Amino acid sequence: MTLHGKHALVSRGGTGIGLAIAQRLASEGAAATITGRRLQILQDARSKDIFPAVMDVTDETSVYDTIAAAVAARGPIQICVANAGIAEGRASYKTDLALWKRIMATNLDGTFLTIRDCFKLMRGTDWGQVIAVASIAGVRGLKGAGAYSASKHGVIGLIRSFSEDHMNEPFTFNAVCPGNVDTPIIEQYMDLIKKKGLSKQDAMAIMVQANRHARLIGTDKIVEAALWLCANGSQSVNGQTIVIAGGKFKFHDSSSSN
Repeated sequence: MTLHGKHALVSRGGTGIGLAIAQRLASEGAAATITGRRLQILQDARSKDIFPAVMDVTDETSVYDTIAAAVAARGPIQICVANAGIAEGRASYKTDLALWKRIMATNLDGTFLTIRDCFKLMRGTDWGQVIAVASIAGVRGLKGAGAYSASKHGVIGLIRSFSEDHMNEPFTFNAVCPGNVDTPIIEQYMDLIKKKGLSKQDAMAIMVQANRHARLIGTDKIVEAALWLCANGSQSVNGQTIVIAGGKFKFHDSSSSN
């Protein structure tokens, strides 16, 4: 299947997993709109087929206006990758409402708004793929990250509901759920772990051992899963959670990478 002529939107597309997905979609012929809050980072990622657009997923007006402008410039979005998210670890009983709302506003509300507004015009086409980059935290609770885990469980529920609502239409909705991925954000999680008094080496060991194959996951593994969901042969994959964590997950103390 060719992606030539397809318009993809990737939220938080200026760095990490989002940028890697956008670059691969563009290499397959798609026009990729990448969004995020920091214009300079988006501009640095710009290329012939990658177009930056500032968008705050927590702001409904920003999402609507940005998607409308992207559609006006490049046509209906037929690949929506809802990738924007934040992660902050805190025991549930220590989680204040401000932290809870901040995580939900980005991870769950932002995913909903991005998918909803992309899909409104996707419905006028004959094909479309919606992919949410969730987390292994969406299929199990993470110790010390209750709000984050709840938000990612919500993303998976949202994807499943969208797939049920449009089961007989030419669109699919799936969630990719990575374990700990080798991106710059891994340093942030290591810093959080180090605050418990661990060395950098021990903190990295915790992150690595959280994946069943005992190594960080390359962004290329997430990219290939996303690309496969856009290719021939995946049309009957709908409403699914695809866990990429090096094997059947185990319970562990560390935070996820998304």
